[in-house]
Amino acid sequence: MEIKTENFSRAANEAISDSHLQQALKNLKKGFAAQRVQAIANLPEFYELTEQATQVKNEVLKNLDLYLNCFEEKVIANKGQVHWASTAEEACEAVLNICKAVNAQTVTKGKSMVSEEINLNEFLQKNGIDPIETDLGEYILQLRNDHPSHIIAPAIHLNLEDVSAIFAEKHGTKKTHDPAELMRQARSELREKFIKADVGITGANFCIAETGSTVIVTNEGNGDLTQTLPKVHIVVTSIEKVIPNLADLSLFLRLLARSATGQEFAVYNTISTGPKQQDDVDGPEQFHVVFVDNGRSKMLGGPLQPMLRCIKCSACMNNCPVYGAIGGHAYGWVYPGPMGAVFTPQMIGINRSSRLPNASTLCGKCEEVCPVKIPIPKLLRYWRERSHQQKLDSQGSRLGLAIWNYISMRPRFYRLVLTISAFSMNRLSGTKGFIRKLPFASSWFRFRHMPSPEGKTFISQLKENKYKRQEH
Repeated sequence: MEIKTENFSRAANEAISDSHLQQALKNLKKGFAAQRVQAIANLPEFYELTEQATQVKNEVLKNLDLYLNCFEEKVIANKGQVHWASTAEEACEAVLNICKAVNAQTVTKGKSMVSEEINLNEFLQKNGIDPIETDLGEYILQLRNDHPSHIIAPAIHLNLEDVSAIFAEKHGTKKTHDPAELMRQARSELREKFIKADVGITGANFCIAETGSTVIVTNEGNGDLTQTLPKVHIVVTSIEKVIPNLADLSLFLRLLARSATGQEFAVYNTISTGPKQQDDVDGPEQFHVVFVDNGRSKMLGGPLQPMLRCIKCSACMNNCPVYGAIGGHAYGWVYPGPMGAVFTPQMIGINRSSRLPNASTLCGKCEEVCPVKIPIPKLLRYWRERSHQQKLDSQGSRLGLAIWNYISMRPRFYRLVLTISAFSMNRLSGTKGFIRKLPFASSWFRFRHMPSPEGKTFISQLKENKYKRQEH
């Protein structure tokens, strides 16, 4: 996927003005977030489980080398292979070599954000191998030559008309707005490709050190067909996905679906442990796991380490007011929303993505809904500091901060400025009680209004209330 993070400001403005996109995003606002609330209400111990999950992830990250080595040993004992890739290029080469060894012409893929991260599809196509996405959302996007805008609902930016149009064009059928008929078409097209595929590639939601197993969580069953029908199964995943044992898997599965889609459990929770064994009825003849680092190991032991707890549930973006306003494509790379605003600078450099950590109100909702308690606002501020230190923010922003710093370090001057500002803003609001514009802040006021401060500063109101309490 081409990196377009430098265009964030322009893309965000275009997204806000895109009525088609705004209509599609309404489904997000009234869907996943509301369903999550109900699902958690039905599980009283949910927040106790989040505490346990956080502790498990912290333990793994402290001893990541130990757990990864244990996982590799178990995979090898089960007659599988593990491949280590420091970079995206190494990961793509590892997958290509496996495919070439079996003369693969066609590859089916279950949804894998890591494969998007390393541009695997484009790499395979350049080397004569046809990758076919089998997740319905990813399949639709592939037909449109498009990319995911959400990590669990990749085509959330599209509506029924979009799907109908691309299916009619690519399948050679009449346009229909019947979802059942569109599903039938997709099923008919994909079943043949499942059967003909030489290699199946999936991601992994979790990798279990105790057994050498990988786990995928889906609602369509496409992942099962992708990994059991071809003669080779390749898992492309990242190093932080490892967890200690099956008991921990049970814990994380209880959190994942509730946080992601508001389900108690996803429809398919599939565990793969090595290639087909002697007594197995079906399954692949080869089992490979390609572990991708791509900058993650540099996060260990530093301020960004908590981000490696992420289980890619998308709860942060489902509840983020910024993502809800602009969608995922505006972020310009694979991972959108609050989690992407932390991951992306680590992987491609803050110099190419300095706008992303600023695409947040720091309201704290992302941290509140995170099932593994990642302090995302704190991590966003970390990147903001790095951006400021490297002078990547605008001159206007730097000047504003310098003025604020000067004023805030002088208490008397600070109180005087606040008093004048509160009085002026009160006069500007007129009789309606809201401020609709201010000098030098036209962009901010394009989409929001500010309640009038009623001519009083917070400090003066605090003092008044203090005196009133003393009188009583």
